[in-house]
Amino acid sequence: MAKVKPFYCIRPNQDVACKVAALPYDVYNREEAKKEVEKEPMSFLKVDRAETQFNDNIDIYDDRVYQKAKEMLDDMISEGVLIHDLNECYYVYELIMNGRSQTGLVACADIDDYLNNVIKKHENTREDKEQDRIRHVDICDAQTGPIFLAYRSNKLIHSIIETVKVTEKLYGFTAPDGIVHNVWRIDSKDQCEIIKQEFEKIDSIYIADGHHRAASAVKVGLKRRNENPEYTGEEEYNTFLSVLFPEDQLMIMSYNRVIKDLNGLNINEYIEKVSEYFIIEKIGNEAFTPSYKGSFGMYIDKCWYKLVLKEDKIHVKSLDSVEALDVSILQNYLLNPILGIGDPRIDKRIDFIGGIRGLGELEKRVNEDMEVAFSMYPTSINELFAVSDAGKLMPPKSTWFEPKLRSGLFIHKLT
Repeated sequence: MAKVKPFYCIRPNQDVACKVAALPYDVYNREEAKKEVEKEPMSFLKVDRAETQFNDNIDIYDDRVYQKAKEMLDDMISEGVLIHDLNECYYVYELIMNGRSQTGLVACADIDDYLNNVIKKHENTREDKEQDRIRHVDICDAQTGPIFLAYRSNKLIHSIIETVKVTEKLYGFTAPDGIVHNVWRIDSKDQCEIIKQEFEKIDSIYIADGHHRAASAVKVGLKRRNENPEYTGEEEYNTFLSVLFPEDQLMIMSYNRVIKDLNGLNINEYIEKVSEYFIIEKIGNEAFTPSYKGSFGMYIDKCWYKLVLKEDKIHVKSLDSVEALDVSILQNYLLNPILGIGDPRIDKRIDFIGGIRGLGELEKRVNEDMEVAFSMYPTSINELFAVSDAGKLMPPKSTWFEPKLRSGLFIHKLT
């Protein structure tokens, strides 16, 4: 039984929503974040990445950075850039990319559902990245970036959302990257109660993207509980800001790989070793996009190849939900045994390229500073669900979700 509740939202006023809305804090490095804030001073990135307000000699984890984030958030509220909604509401958030629409429900999920595995994970988190967001959320007393959740489609929830989408929008704008963002508010008590009850019938919700933000929000909630032993469970810190999408509307893009060298092999030796587990077809200059599971593109020495798994060598149906992923097959039968990439989480010889950047980026990297690149067939949402349901973890960089949710459009105060 999932607890998904409406909340008192802090959000931009309509006149500035398009300027405030910002891509997630973790898609930028420090230099890129600073340039974004210089370009758009109202960007919420200045709150999410408050080191942009300091010289580069100030550490990004300095206490002053988090205090500055709180100060700027408070200023945006006092100046009327951000406004309070006075009632608990759900919100409908539609994103349109290249004519394709996906619509989610903005709400607050329950930290106990996370702890009890009603909200399921498929990635490990890193302590250092958690600590950054824990301090940011705790000091700002607010969750500023929503967690991207997925659920199995529900007809009644879908019907309410579609009904709301024909009413007047709170926001409707096109971001500089071409993504359209539309927002509506659900303030009908009857509709809110139906949505809440329908989610209570759902056994599992899945983290699609935002594992570190989710883990950090939960740890702040637990910290607040320890500080307030008479807590009731109804306090706002017992929930975390989320956008929940039905699985049939989501698109996962490929997460491609580039490798620094051939592990001491020449090209002929390398190709021969690859041919043990893969059928190799030379394509030529035209970039190869895999069109089905078990196929891979490979770019090396200014030439593209198609790799297809040899089914007599690797019996995919006998593998578990993690080992059967294409990212696992590439890792276990090529990257590790042939190229010596033992742990892709820490190996400096491998880099990952999100599918949104296109195959031209793979060619560029190989022609500049890498030796070989692999284009992947995307992990499916059903594979993500299967791994999560089995209580297992995906290899690093298995999924790339587009379009990205914007920060600053919905803010959840903890007190």
